Amino acid sequence: MAVRLRFGSRYHDNGQTGSQSSSYHPDGVVALSDEAQVERVPATAVSGSAEIVPRPGYFRRRGAGLLLVLLDVATLVVLSLVFDQFDFGALLLGVFYIGFNSEAGLYRSRFTLSILNDLPLLAGRFLMATGLSTLVIVATHYTQGQAPILDWLGAFVALVAVRAIGYAFIRYMRSRRLIGKATLIVGCGMVGTGIAHALMRERSCGLEPIGFVDSPPPGMATDLPLPLLGPLPKLPELMAEYNVEYVLVAYTHQPESDLVGIIRSADRLPGGVAVVPRLFELPSVRGGTDVVSDIPLVRLRRPAFRSPFWPLKRAGDAVVAGLAIVLLSPLLLLIAALDRIVDGPGVIFRQERVGIDGRTIEVLKFRSLRPADPGESETKWNISNDNRVSWFGKLLRKSSLDELPQLFNILRGDMSIVGPRPERPHFVEQFGLLYPYYGSRHRVPCGLTGWAQIHGLRGDTSIAARARYDNFYIENWSLWLDIKIILRTVTSLTRGSG
Repeated sequence: MAVRLRFGSRYHDNGQTGSQSSSYHPDGVVALSDEAQVERVPATAVSGSAEIVPRPGYFRRRGAGLLLVLLDVATLVVLSLVFDQFDFGALLLGVFYIGFNSEAGLYRSRFTLSILNDLPLLAGRFLMATGLSTLVIVATHYTQGQAPILDWLGAFVALVAVRAIGYAFIRYMRSRRLIGKATLIVGCGMVGTGIAHALMRERSCGLEPIGFVDSPPPGMATDLPLPLLGPLPKLPELMAEYNVEYVLVAYTHQPESDLVGIIRSADRLPGGVAVVPRLFELPSVRGGTDVVSDIPLVRLRRPAFRSPFWPLKRAGDAVVAGLAIVLLSPLLLLIAALDRIVDGPGVIFRQERVGIDGRTIEVLKFRSLRPADPGESETKWNISNDNRVSWFGKLLRKSSLDELPQLFNILRGDMSIVGPRPERPHFVEQFGLLYPYYGSRHRVPCGLTGWAQIHGLRGDTSIAARARYDNFYIENWSLWLDIKIILRTVTSLTRGSG
């Protein structure tokens, strides 16, 4: 038998009624205390139980970070009015302070909210904001209404006091389960059950555990504090079924290599993911680490397409591709004319490739070789040493000018300027069976150039290395990374390295 958390109910076992919670001990022994409300259920409970399905929208309320932003804005406005300093200097201070706090993650929803923990960061960001705003004021010769040091100090004390009240309010709302996030725990071993007990005991974390996801050997899933909802491969399905907003990854009974692919397959779902670091008893807790009880958790970076800057990538693709087509139109016409003269009709070569989410797209290229039949085009890996390639075809391939028609693919949204290079379905099927995480490359739109290409991984190079580089790009995407790849692509083209 196991213990299931019941939201807003009492504990029943053999006719006894109580209000109990369990605590976690390093040796794995579970002790019950008088806080949480639990119910005995079979450890092999399957998904679909009405008791543990969160009400629609109940756990999907957001806003802790937004509340903190609004509190800082309101405090700064009130202080400006009180000190009669509602002017350019106050506006600068507010913008810089909120910006620096955002950069430091002080508006991020965290499991543990403590004003004492955040006080050094708040003080440092406030000093940076006051210093930078003062420099701007001096540089612009704006002297009206400069606040004395005591006013700055008073403003900081007020900001900290209001934030402390905000933290207390959020903790209260979480502890009353008025706000919270439905949470799955991956791994039902000692560490996973320890996290479950800690969350049941410390409701102010804002995470409401609803069950475990794991694939333990038969007979090992006993005496769990929450139901075992399903095996690890069903994680994305369970996240969607239970409207899960957070996944905590502990130690599982499956290889970590399997876990990586499963977590990546849940990229499209809105839930966040945090991982218990290996040897977590040794490292110290730092800025990027959250804590539940005494267990550190490292939050995984949000998937690229869930970044607020991701729409800018598509907008930039459309603008750059459109401008490039206009500016390079004379070159495009010249290449087309020479290709027609040297190699005959059929200047544009169309080939089926695999794009985002495994969908096929028709990629455009300047023809450098006319294939003998469609099967050759679909299954022949490389034509660089084919004696049928004319001198002009070799020049196009060496300079990568044969890829320029893909600007039209980018303009119509089939591709991006930067992303994993698209491959033909025949080879995608083969490589997906041979190389780990090859299919994970298709989580984002394919690109004209990519992280793997600027590191020399094109043509007859390692497919496994390409998959690693492409997935590294996806996990670490930023607008600046795209810009770096574009700049390095341009420099490689000017050197004629292809």
